[in-house]
Amino acid sequence: MVVRRIHPFFLRPSLLRPLFQARSLNNPPLQYPNPSSSLNAPSSLPKTPSPPLLRFPFYSSPSLRSFSSSSGSSNIVLINSVEEFNNSLSKVQDESLHAIFYFTAVWCGPCRMLAPIIEELGKKYPHVTTYKIDIDQESLGSTLSKLQIFSVPTLHFFQKGKKVNQIVGADVAQLKDTMENLYKND
Repeated sequence: MVVRRIHPFFLRPSLLRPLFQARSLNNPPLQYPNPSSSLNAPSSLPKTPSPPLLRFPFYSSPSLRSFSSSSGSSNIVLINSVEEFNNSLSKVQDESLHAIFYFTAVWCGPCRMLAPIIEELGKKYPHVTTYKIDIDQESLGSTLSKLQIFSVPTLHFFQKGKKVNQIVGADVAQLKDTMENLYKND
């Protein structure tokens, strides 16, 4: 038999009394005081809460966020749906293209650190298309599970339509070495 002890705070008469008072149609339930009425606030303070002073524009739609500046390289493609992802993957495989599938998230600090480096490498290797996929898109959940994308940033490297390498994490040296080894001579 388990015996539970009740903390003495909860046994105070002022808390227990309302539980045991008889109720009838003539005796309505206790009304608890309005918390704001018990505050002795100066009349100069607003009665309703004010909105936060700072607002940060966090957008969950990848189409509203840019990967880089508008003058960035054109070989970075934003993927906004499962259909776009499947079409891009099929295109890379069917046409034996060089590509990187870059799985990222807006809240990911290492991803933000990696973004300008990927843009720089995109200019250095213009024949390699980078497909940027935001993992927070609801429709991509099952696709990400199938691809075993469990952390960001994750980069899948394709050479001539075949997946040849993967990097998990923001290892800049490894990213540059991989790009040079895979795509320098093409």
